[in-house]
Amino acid sequence: MKTDTRPLIGVTADTAMDGLHRVHQAGEKYLTSVVHAANAIPVIIPSLPVPMDSQDILSQLDGLLVTGAYSNIEPRRYGGAPANSAVSQESAHHDSQRDNTTLQLIPDAIALGIPLLGICRGLQEMNVAFGGTLHATLHTTGQYQEHREDKKAPLAVQYGPAHPIIIEPEGILAAIAGTGEQMVNSVHMQGIDRLGAGLKVEACAPDGLIEAISVENSKNFALAVQWHPEYRAEDSLFSMKIYQAFAEACRTRHDQRLPRHH
Repeated sequence: MKTDTRPLIGVTADTAMDGLHRVHQAGEKYLTSVVHAANAIPVIIPSLPVPMDSQDILSQLDGLLVTGAYSNIEPRRYGGAPANSAVSQESAHHDSQRDNTTLQLIPDAIALGIPLLGICRGLQEMNVAFGGTLHATLHTTGQYQEHREDKKAPLAVQYGPAHPIIIEPEGILAAIAGTGEQMVNSVHMQGIDRLGAGLKVEACAPDGLIEAISVENSKNFALAVQWHPEYRAEDSLFSMKIYQAFAEACRTRHDQRLPRHH
């Protein structure tokens, strides 16, 4: 019998239209980061019109990766105003089926003690799931630097280092990577406005935008970041430290869920 079985990590799916058919998809960079940076097996969780029971899904998993996406969370999910102007139309690409799925998966994963890593939209979803709100268009607030990427640039430029983050002391991120500053990429238009109840700020950008959060008093690893550590994760010591901490929690969960027989 194999004794090196790798943990099973659920990866959230977006939905999109392929011709007349709706498809469920997850970016390859998220899937390969689970395989290579976490040494785990990725399983895509569909975002069906009627969501599957999240506890049924989570009971089969050792971890949950909540991915980034091109879509934005519907403003009604956090009491925001609907897009009704030329500026806000830019943020009006929504994925209601994903919202229905992830906004239930996240709190249930936390309650069940399933290790969770949220990335970009995943951070925003964690905040909304805990009652927080978002800035729908950061660049129109006048409070923040430009956090969007140049979509015409090569991927290596879009996902290249964009600004530092300042890691808060005595948090999960500080335990992983130490305090001080780290350079991160910046590929997002939305961001946290009001922090959700029971969440802790783990890092901020120099302009004050919250860049990483965790769940206070969580039973297990529960971290979300606004940047994209999955992009070429193996080339970044900082990204690898995040993934390795997540993976270690997933391996522990796996051993508890499926004890090895001798």
